[in-house]
Amino acid sequence: MSVTDKSTPSRGFAHSDIAETSSFPLIGDKFPSLEVKTTHGMMKMPDAYAGKWFVLFSHPGDFTPVCTTEFVAFQKMRGDFDKLNCELIGLSVDQVFSHMKWTQWIKENLKVEITFPIIADDLGKVAMALGMIHPGKGPNTVRAVFIVDPEAAIRLILFYPQEIGRNMDEIIRSLKALQVADKNKVALPANWPNNDFLGDQVIVPPPGDEKTAATRKTSGDMVCEDWWFCHKKL
Repeated sequence: MSVTDKSTPSRGFAHSDIAETSSFPLIGDKFPSLEVKTTHGMMKMPDAYAGKWFVLFSHPGDFTPVCTTEFVAFQKMRGDFDKLNCELIGLSVDQVFSHMKWTQWIKENLKVEITFPIIADDLGKVAMALGMIHPGKGPNTVRAVFIVDPEAAIRLILFYPQEIGRNMDEIIRSLKALQVADKNKVALPANWPNNDFLGDQVIVPPPGDEKTAATRKTSGDMVCEDWWFCHKKL
C-alpha cells in the first residue's frame, strides 16, 4: 500500500467512508507495507526498522496540549527505548509542515528537541489502514500505540481516547515484558516486575500433557502453587 499522493489533502473524510475502509489489525498480524511521508523524509515501513522493535503511536493533532506533553515525554524517554533496541515514530493527519512547525515550537518553548520522525498522514490512509480513526471520535486519529517486533509482527495494541494522555512507563514496561517473554519462553504476571505476590518472578507455561503435570511440582528450578501454576526467578 502506498500513501504518497500529491492531490490536495483533506481532513474532512466522511464517517461512512471511514467505516468502510478502516481496518483493525490483530495482535500477531504482520505490519502492513506502507510508504509514508515523515519529518525525516520518505520511509518504507516496516522495512525501515528491519531487525528492530518499533513503537508507532498516533496523536489527534499538532499544537494540542495533551499531544505536546506526550511528545515531550516520549522524547525524554528516548534513551530507554534505545536500550531496548526500539525506535519511535509518531503519526497524525496533519501535514508535514505542521509537524515541523510544532516540533520547532516544542524545541524553542519547552527546550526539548524531538528526534524521532512523525508521519504526515494528511489523507488519513495510514490511519485508516491501522484502525486509528474511530468514527465516534471524529476525523482525527485516536491515541493508538502499536508495538512491533523485529520480524514486523504486531505484538501489542493500545487505544486511548483523545482526552487521556498515554502512560509512557506502561509502554516501556510492556516492551520489556514482551522481550523477556520471547527470550525465556515465559509469561509475565500482573504489574510485572512488581507483582504483589510474585515480585519480579516469571510464570512458567502450564504443561501440555498429564505426565509432565504429574511431575511438575518436583522440578527444582521453579515453585509450583499447583501443577498448572508454577513460577521462577530468572
